[in-house]
Amino acid sequence: MTMGFAGAADAGGTLVISSDEDVVRVRQLTRTVAVKVKLSLVDQTKLVTAASELARNTLVYGGGGTVEVTVVDNGRRRGVRIVFSDQGPGIADLNLALTDGYTTGGGLGLGLSGSRRLVDEFDIHTAVGEGTRITVTKWSR
Repeated sequence: MTMGFAGAADAGGTLVISSDEDVVRVRQLTRTVAVKVKLSLVDQTKLVTAASELARNTLVYGGGGTVEVTVVDNGRRRGVRIVFSDQGPGIADLNLALTDGYTTGGGLGLGLSGSRRLVDEFDIHTAVGEGTRITVTKWSR
């Protein structure tokens, strides 16, 4: 586990996602940072759920990767930004992948589409053969 920002987990950090245990660590770090920026309990839960789904996707479909969790401030409010990156196969049909119920695995097909609904900002860049980068942000109310 690599922690950014001089090892201050409450300020954020960077983790490698290469195992189920790392997915748990992503959830823990996300919760810690969400509490730091004073997200409501409901918003903490939404963000942790999205982070868990996206970390799992990074592991299963991207073959592992990294996640960076940071505190952001837009001058009016603070939030948590999470960036998931992998060097996996990429997503061939992004529109289809963002459709509820679509899956290439054995799940419910709600990972990407569900995560998008749980956060305030959702951005995805993917290229076949080059990997995927997903950035999500949840702002305090």
